[in-house]
Amino acid sequence: MTILAKKTYFLVWAALLVLLFATWGFAAIDLRPFNAIVAMVIALVKMLLIILFFMHVRYSSRITWLFAAAGFLWLAILILLTLNDYLTRGAG
Repeated sequence: MTILAKKTYFLVWAALLVLLFATWGFAAIDLRPFNAIVAMVIALVKMLLIILFFMHVRYSSRITWLFAAAGFLWLAILILLTLNDYLTRGAG
């Protein structure tokens, strides 16, 4: 297991704080249809930073990458199936 320098953790933490305030700032701006897109892109970047650095996936074996990807594939399937059910229901 690779031991990262404290500087790396502080830089990632600072990036997460910047992204947190970016989320907050963009929530106050009316971007019409792009509000959700901007929020999801920022959330995706925050998720990747946490997975890669705080969960140490970046320096792990390829099997760890595979299982991390499989977990998110499964999450995507569940979200898509839930949205499919919700969006195809009748109004009554």
